[in-house]
Parts: sequence; structure tokens; C-alpha cells
Amino acid sequence: MSSLENRELEFARQVRRALDETTASLPAPTVDRLAAARRAALARKKPETVSAPVFVPAFAGMPAGLSGLPPADPAPRRRSSLRRFALAWPVVALVVSLIGIAYWEDHQRTAELADIDAAMLSDDLPLNAYLDHGFNAYLSRAH
Repeated sequence: MSSLENRELEFARQVRRALDETTASLPAPTVDRLAAARRAALARKKPETVSAPVFVPAFAGMPAGLSGLPPADPAPRRRSSLRRFALAWPVVALVVSLIGIAYWEDHQRTAELADIDAAMLSDDLPLNAYLDHGFNAYLSRAH
């Protein structure tokens, strides 16, 4: 148990102890009214629904002709399509993310090339510099 859980348990014990001590000093008519109110509340309480586990045959997802079972009602089909959607949306999100990343990288590369072009056009360079194959490497290191 963590120290937070220990502190919570200790606080609950202190509250219970304080309520027990205060209950002893209540007048008898008040205790009787509280007991009657508790009994009335318990009488109005709705019964708890107990759900038993449902066992599904192994071939329940197969078409009726293959499994030998009668066709299922349409409600499981709706659940099945919801499950498919729940499985498909992460894939769709991944594809959209990958497209967004590719677009961003292309945008960044275009911006870098534009910066290089602007540097080349705004600088006084001899024509031989543009013909040099190592010039692009120089520009990449310079910026």
C-alpha cells in the first residue's frame, strides 16, 4: 500500500470513530427517527441486477451455413461494425499523421531550397561558382 492509501484509510477510521462517538450522545428520539429513515430507504432500494457470464460458441462469428447455427439477430452486427470502427480509427489516424508529416517535411525542404536560391541570387558571385559541383555543398554548410 502506498502512503496516500494509508493516509486515506487512517482518515476514514478517524471519521468513523468521531461519528461513533457523536452517535452515542444523540437523544433517543433522534436515533429512532434515523433508524426509521434507514429502514424506509432500504425498503425503497431497487434490487441489484445480477448478470451471469454469457458463453459464446467458438463458431458464433461464422456464417450460419458453415457453423451449423441459425443466423444471429442484427444486434451483434451493429456491435461488430462498431468494433470494426473502433479498430479502424487508429489506422486512419496513423495514415493522416503520416500524410501530415510528409507534407511538413516537403514544406521544410522547399523552404530550405528557397533560402538557398535567395542567397545565391542576392550575393555577388562569379559565374564559375554556379558551375562548380561542390557549390551546393558549400551553400548547405554556410546556411
